[in-house]
Amino acid sequence: MCFNEGKVDRILRGAVGVAVIGWGFYAQSYWGAVGLVPLVTAIVGLCPLYSILKINTGCETKK
Repeated sequence: MCFNEGKVDRILRGAVGVAVIGWGFYAQSYWGAVGLVPLVTAIVGLCPLYSILKINTGCETKK
């Protein structure tokens, strides 16, 4: 199966997700839950927004 997120993209999203969640715990704010979005997309490897915008940093498509 081909995902639309590349390796670097997934690593950056995972790091940002963990950082935002950590900030949410530190600040005792529910806004930290926003960090779940990049974290989940990094784990799954598929970004719905990338699909809509036809962005692909992951697999090569044959033309």
